[in-house]
Amino acid sequence: QVQLVESGGGLVQAGGSLRLSCAASGRTFSIYDMGWFRQTPGKEREFVASMWSGGRTSYADAVKGRFTISRDNAKSQVNLQMNSLKPEDTAVYYCAARRRGTMQYDSWGQGTQVTVSS
Repeated sequence: QVQLVESGGGLVQAGGSLRLSCAASGRTFSIYDMGWFRQTPGKEREFVASMWSGGRTSYADAVKGRFTISRDNAKSQVNLQMNSLKPEDTAVYYCAARRRGTMQYDSWGQGTQVTVSS
């Protein structure tokens, strides 16, 4: 497992942008698939975006065309650029990691709050 720390959350008006970052510990970051998830009160945590160790990306339909995931293996960091934000994007955003070839994300950050006002 790796330790993950998110940053970059905050309050933004609808239509605005935020950039989330997730810093990972350890020297083997490049072998991890990385993901972003989000959760609102009373709802299950939902997938937002992922970038596999090989660079393949995937996005939830709700964020396609607005969010972009990227990673910097040299810095052991994964980012989520969020543009054209909507009030329904309000949630706690979590960074997650899983070793390449495994199914479950088993390392999670503490979460960062994103609030989009209308």
